[in-house]
Amino acid sequence: MRGERTPATSREVGPRWAGRVSQQTIRQLYETDARGVYDEELIDDVGWALYARCQSLLEAETARGGKAKCHQCGGVISHTGQREEVLCCPECGWTIKWDAYFKSIQHKQLSGPDLVGLFTQYVSTFPAAAGARQKMLHIDRLLHGFHWSVATGPRRPAAINLVEGRLSEVIQFLDTLTYGRGSTPGARKRHAAWRKSMSDALESWGGARLDCD
Repeated sequence: MRGERTPATSREVGPRWAGRVSQQTIRQLYETDARGVYDEELIDDVGWALYARCQSLLEAETARGGKAKCHQCGGVISHTGQREEVLCCPECGWTIKWDAYFKSIQHKQLSGPDLVGLFTQYVSTFPAAAGARQKMLHIDRLLHGFHWSVATGPRRPAAINLVEGRLSEVIQFLDTLTYGRGSTPGARKRHAAWRKSMSDALESWGGARLDCD
């Protein structure tokens, strides 16, 4: 009958996650910043894309912990993590098997319990940043974060969860970002610290350290 609503339980709405940000867009941002130019539109494009990506990882981690987000209305679905368990949203009736929900997270670089603190900080501070310079600082701090091991310290760059590319490609990309006299204050120093930590991690894997500048 025309005008009737389709029951929520019959809709094939799968989980949707924000994708990783393109290297080209971030490189353009850093090249502009190195000239001392704050392109507010570009900063917002990159900043909010990273914000959405951080939210997706945080929601994926929360889902693994037994509180899955309903991707139809945004409600919270409690579950026990059993493969065949059917998740049913108490707000709108959306349903999906946990196995299907979990598979939507796998192989998308949406795993990182040790990144929850870093990503939560970005999500809570970026929207309130006062102006382009502060936004750029938040972006730079996020991109140069690390996965951490209590035993060994920095292990993998957090950017692998944020930026398109394989691990080796993301490391090379971050290592070759453009900096100049006009770069946001603190960015060059943070990059130097990142290179040292990344070199230490590469060496611990049995690989070569990053080339000296």
